[in-house]
Amino acid sequence: MSNRTALDVVVVGSGPNGLAAAVTLARSGLAVQVLEAQTTAGGGARTVPGIVDGVVHDQCSAVHPMALASPFFRRFDLAGRGVELLTPEVSYAQPLLDGDSAIAYRSLDRTVEHLGVDGPAWRSLMEPLVDRADGVVEFVLGDHRRLPRDLVAAVAFGLRVLEQGLAATWDRRFREGRAPALITGVASHAITPLPSVPAAGTALLLGALGHATGWCIPRGGTQVITDALLADLARHGGVLTTGHPVRTAADLPAARAYVFDTTPSTVAEVLGDRMPPRFARGFRRFEHGNAAAKVDFVLSGPVPWSFPEVGRAGTVHLGGSRPEMARAEHAVARGRHAEHPTVLLSDPAVVDPGRLGPGGIRPLWTYAHVPAGSERDMTAAVTAEIERFAPGFRDLVVAARAVPAARMSVHNANYVGGDIATGAITLRRMLVGPRWQVDPYATGVDGAYLCSSAAPPGPGVHGMGGWHVARRVLRDRFGIAVPPDLRPGR
Repeated sequence: MSNRTALDVVVVGSGPNGLAAAVTLARSGLAVQVLEAQTTAGGGARTVPGIVDGVVHDQCSAVHPMALASPFFRRFDLAGRGVELLTPEVSYAQPLLDGDSAIAYRSLDRTVEHLGVDGPAWRSLMEPLVDRADGVVEFVLGDHRRLPRDLVAAVAFGLRVLEQGLAATWDRRFREGRAPALITGVASHAITPLPSVPAAGTALLLGALGHATGWCIPRGGTQVITDALLADLARHGGVLTTGHPVRTAADLPAARAYVFDTTPSTVAEVLGDRMPPRFARGFRRFEHGNAAAKVDFVLSGPVPWSFPEVGRAGTVHLGGSRPEMARAEHAVARGRHAEHPTVLLSDPAVVDPGRLGPGGIRPLWTYAHVPAGSERDMTAAVTAEIERFAPGFRDLVVAARAVPAARMSVHNANYVGGDIATGAITLRRMLVGPRWQVDPYATGVDGAYLCSSAAPPGPGVHGMGGWHVARRVLRDRFGIAVPPDLRPGR
């Protein structure tokens, strides 16, 4: 980190947040270089060759509940760049063991009708958030340093988070099993004990977006989002360098500012003695969370769900009832593999027939929740869990490929021990980042910033961490008060 500056900004890491920052800065006329340790860019937003020729798999995220709602991506206008975000009629589903299922349709009215006696309770939970979805998104995905513009949305969201996040109240609203199972499946994305306030926040944001904008699947795979960002970066003079890990300050070219789309511990390692001790301690002690193990399948046909309507969903949560899922998440938090692990599943060909391979074979994407650092191959466990709700599934498996939690960081260094959220989902982390500090993106080193999912607003393909940091860099380092127009052709 020399004082001689050949570049304006160096961005370390090419995940959605790093690229969002890089694009914003390059569009402001700055000289930007992105350094990526892997040979391909994208971090958690990559699509790679599958296990069988003619089929591709998303390496991490495959379904994007926040892509259509993200203020950054709305400004960036993915559709205007040829990226087609497909929204299935069923946003997500939760199969149950009696052959029944809980279904979250894009239509709130249809979901209410499907949930029967609990339909009105679901409406009263979700409708105020759906009606004010923009305000909820601005509140949750903001940098939490100013009062929300839509206080009504913020209050409505906060009250419901407390209700669904506390053991004393999370079961009071519903009378039957489908509705609580449905919202619990969404809460499980946090990979944390249930109930909890952070998991409830995850459930209510994503649940509301399931009705407001839909949980979209990019046509062709998640890589198209990364490619759109990379094309814009190159168009505005930014440079991407892959195969360039950054482990110490010596690995960084000279620049006036540095943006890290990495774990906090990586920031501490790279900045070394330049970091004030109180910052260094907080960043090195940053808490990582429970883990996910990945299993990719290639199938000869659609999953044979006992409840056929599940087959219309872009995302399926497996784990059974609310009590079953809560037991599974508590087991994982205690370092044990659950007897029936929570499994997240997506069959992208449900909305994107172009993902079908020769002879109609199709990719199936799954994650199973496991203890941090687990080395277990979860293929058999995931197969068995799908079989509980789709008898005959194993007969359709053409091929499978497992990535144990302990190996997830091989493809993305931010996923320590399989922690795909880049940190435990805690209230503190979601609000203030890796340590108690006024600016959640500060590192204690002038001109160096943290923009990864370890900082607010947390995980997801939304680019907001990078967008928040880019505006700080423009203002504080370059005196640019107005961020650039991100629309195509500008």
